Amino acid sequence: MINKYLQIYKECIKVSFATASTYRVNFLLSNFILLVSNILFPLVTVMIYGSGASFPNWSFYEVLLIQAIFTMSAGLAQILFNGVLWATMRYVIDGSLEIVLIKPVDSLFYLIASTISLESLGLLLGGGIMFILAIVNVGAITLLMWLQFIVLFLSGLLVMMGTSLIMAATSFKWVGNSRIPEIFDSINTFGKYPQSIFNKATSSFTAFVIPVAMVGYFPAAALLGKVNLSMYVAIIPCILFTMIGILLYKHMIHLYEGVGG
Repeated sequence: MINKYLQIYKECIKVSFATASTYRVNFLLSNFILLVSNILFPLVTVMIYGSGASFPNWSFYEVLLIQAIFTMSAGLAQILFNGVLWATMRYVIDGSLEIVLIKPVDSLFYLIASTISLESLGLLLGGGIMFILAIVNVGAITLLMWLQFIVLFLSGLLVMMGTSLIMAATSFKWVGNSRIPEIFDSINTFGKYPQSIFNKATSSFTAFVIPVAMVGYFPAAALLGKVNLSMYVAIIPCILFTMIGILLYKHMIHLYEGVGG
């Protein structure tokens, strides 16, 4: 069974590469624009520090590290599973979800695998360039710090996956609302900056209720030696977010009755 799912996932990756190579100019141009736009993403931070101001107790490169990790997380999410939301909307609107439901594999797995997209490689690459620039300017990083970073970074991806699935699940009833992602993006913005600049209520909300701090801030703190116990506790809501997203999506599939949700 596992081998079958791995083979399906492998074939879906091949299809994604084939699609990208078919429209090479569009693929290269889209990724170039994403690359340039995300290299310019920390421009506000550059202007803040360039004017002599700063985020308290955070150097420019430390803030850049947070934003780089946030961008890499967003890029991976776009490539690996964010396409589920748009695919679900499309299937529900035109009534073709039944085609997915009759396939001899788990429907959610199939939707995630079949929506892998390389269109956001530029986003990932842009974040990677910022990450390297920040890393070489923040001092020595130990093996333990790297291990902590990996754990927290993966937890951040769980948050993004759970949120994507929750938004996709709501589209079964909230049909055709392409503004759904903007609701999360407005909250997600808090993960781009040091949590110490927010009041206690806000930082608690972004750490334990909707843990977007895990997307950028917490993994960066691990590489800077600023980890504390609360960051590990925040892994729990990250896992819960993913579980809720999976269960809610499967529940909505079970309730699906045809065209229009």
